[in-house]
Amino acid sequence: MANGVDALAASRYAVLLAMSFMASFAEERSIYLVLMEGKAVAFQGDILPRQRGRRFDPTSEVSKVHAKKLEDSHNQVLQSTLETGSYNKLYSFKHVLNGFAVHTSPSQAKKLKHAPGVKLVERDRRTKLMTTYSPEFLGLPEGAWKQDGGDRNAGEGIVIGFIDTGINPLHPSFSYDSVNPYTSNVSHFSGACETGPQFPPFACNGKIVSARFFIDGAQKAAFLNATVDIPSPMDAVGHGSHVASTAAGNAGVPVVVNGFYYGRASGMAPRARIAVYKAVYPTVGTLADVVAAIDQAIVDGVDILTLSIGPDEPPQDTVAFLSILDISMLFAQRAGIFVVQAAGNEGPGPSTILSYSPWTVGAAASRTNRRYTGSLLLGNGQNVSGVGLSAPTLGNGSLLYKLVLAKDAVNLNGTFPRTPQYVEECQCPEVLDPNAVRGSIVICTFSAGFYNETSTLTAIIETARTLGFMGFVLVANPSYGDFIAQPIPSSVSGTLIPKVADAKIISQYYEQQTYRDAGGFVRQFNARAAIADGRVASFDAQAPMVSRFSSRGPDFIDINRNPADVLKPDILAPGQEIWAAWSPMSALDPILSGYNFALLSGTSMAAPHVAGIAALIKQKYPSWTPSMIASAISTTATKFDKNGGRIMAEGFDVGSLYPSTYFDLGAGFVNPSHAMDPGLVLSSEFEDYISFLCSMPNIDRFAIRAATGVWCSKSLGHPANLNIPSVTISALRRSLTVRRSFKNVAAKPETYKSLAIPPNGTTINLHPPWFTIAPDGTQDLDIEINVTRSTNEFSFGEIILRGSLNHIVSIPLSIRPVSIV
Repeated sequence: MANGVDALAASRYAVLLAMSFMASFAEERSIYLVLMEGKAVAFQGDILPRQRGRRFDPTSEVSKVHAKKLEDSHNQVLQSTLETGSYNKLYSFKHVLNGFAVHTSPSQAKKLKHAPGVKLVERDRRTKLMTTYSPEFLGLPEGAWKQDGGDRNAGEGIVIGFIDTGINPLHPSFSYDSVNPYTSNVSHFSGACETGPQFPPFACNGKIVSARFFIDGAQKAAFLNATVDIPSPMDAVGHGSHVASTAAGNAGVPVVVNGFYYGRASGMAPRARIAVYKAVYPTVGTLADVVAAIDQAIVDGVDILTLSIGPDEPPQDTVAFLSILDISMLFAQRAGIFVVQAAGNEGPGPSTILSYSPWTVGAAASRTNRRYTGSLLLGNGQNVSGVGLSAPTLGNGSLLYKLVLAKDAVNLNGTFPRTPQYVEECQCPEVLDPNAVRGSIVICTFSAGFYNETSTLTAIIETARTLGFMGFVLVANPSYGDFIAQPIPSSVSGTLIPKVADAKIISQYYEQQTYRDAGGFVRQFNARAAIADGRVASFDAQAPMVSRFSSRGPDFIDINRNPADVLKPDILAPGQEIWAAWSPMSALDPILSGYNFALLSGTSMAAPHVAGIAALIKQKYPSWTPSMIASAISTTATKFDKNGGRIMAEGFDVGSLYPSTYFDLGAGFVNPSHAMDPGLVLSSEFEDYISFLCSMPNIDRFAIRAATGVWCSKSLGHPANLNIPSVTISALRRSLTVRRSFKNVAAKPETYKSLAIPPNGTTINLHPPWFTIAPDGTQDLDIEINVTRSTNEFSFGEIILRGSLNHIVSIPLSIRPVSIV
């Protein structure tokens, strides 16, 4: 009997074990990022990578031993905590972070949270992707470049790292100039050139000094497409090439698209070197790959780090500042690296920012005053403005062509559905009668397909090419309102008419000239039109202007978007309709396939502008810390457009504008020439950021310790006391005095007078009201802010320090007065 009981128990145990295994197997796996106790290799003994005149050497025997020890500890934790076969370790982070990335189930990840030595476990949130004219618009040729010896020297000796989709190494923006060889010493940088498909060893040519790729996270997160998800630094998307050339592309590269010359492209710092860290793929991007890239870029020794990518969403279970991504960027800052992020493309709603932390610079996007305005010339002499980037119809406006509305040219014998997407949007050649549309300008209508993002301009162009359109016009639909139009290169003459009012002008003329029978069918097309050249730019538009898509503040600390005492975005830079290098593969944008240049918009385009400008500052002041560079960029920014008026911001409605606030443009629009000579700078370092975190109300100090490895030993009293070039107070009760400390980086003593413009509902007293400061001297300024009226909403002001040698230092104020008692 006993044997029978034992057999029954064993059978039940086997069933339970199998059920447990099946349950574990049935769980969908995700990627998790894990931080461990103990210092990373770069910070062992508290020697930072560039501290005390020597650089961290990852190849030293001491470093190798410590790195092996950390990796062994990661493996041991996984082996002793998780079930065999239930996980795959993707990366060991050991250079500036001590941790790892693992692909496992939620139940196994839960076990890791309680394992010895584990400080933090965070689910991977995935990542997403967020210039011929912008150098001139920013005044670089006659300003900052001139100070650095012209474009033949601008950025010399600086290495900019790009964490993105890779690079197109054959592009002329990244070629090595043997006529003007590099003379600078970049021995502080120790990257490597990883080769692979479409990325031969000679791709690292001296301009591109390093190229690596990180794919383990992507391989576990999704089924990759071998055709485009290339396991090498090669850029199949184009995004990474665009970003790299905007920051550091060679000067004077001719931009030719569809045989038309658009001018010459130059990066902000055309002599800077490029280090590539591919971490985002056409199919997917993961934070695991991004964090691994950051870890490597820091130890390689880049001077500037650019992330024109960002998380899909705020962190779910932690303060935004304490996510593993943000902590990795904190350690980059600690290692002396200036980090710039794209602010996000979720605007214009409030608190849509995706750059959270005060130790990084979040770049918002603006328009320049360049516009590409294609237009439609009607047979009655009316000229309807649109958006275009194509050649004119034959005759350049002197010849008029038959104008045909797509739904009036439907093939009546076709078997396709009679839905708007088919009959109005010109998506399918078989829908249209070839005899009606050949040699004509066809009117395609923005309808359900475009609204649902299932229809494309690519399909219109293919239809036009297949059926022999003379040209096409995509017009707004009253049922859907105005739409956002971006100029896209087209091999077929075409223009976009994004405003309903303009579309009605075309419709009215068309109906007046078109003869229909009693059933409404067209018997004679009498309307005529021509498409003007959309490739010639005009430069008389109001600018800069905050782009509609650019993410807005206020900054927030958690998934509930509770406001933080930090100004975000930090700075405004050109980010709309930017020409830069491209990859002909164009895996995500078929309409740009085959092109070497693309005209793109996004905060992805703004971030490399700031990175390149930071490189120019770093070149001139090699000893400056990242926070000093950020301060110089911020305090010299302008709030005014080229006409002297307040910079405006685009709103929700197409064409709507409102006066911008600091939550739209940060400290203002970047001014490179002034940033090279700021007069005063503010500085914050790693310990200050820890004190800032420890000053935040209701924050778990154990969470700070877990994320940063440092205990709270000092508080700033209030987070707004962090010494950054702005003051943001999300809930001001009665009164608060905050302090800012300035350093004179000019060559001469200077006397500054202080002026305060208080936000609504407050008064401000400054102590001292004036001061004289010697070169390398420091000066504290106490800012006493009193509530006079509770508005319970943010309002904005400014502190202006005017120097006797013409330096002007501006500090933005963003205050929400909530109580006078």
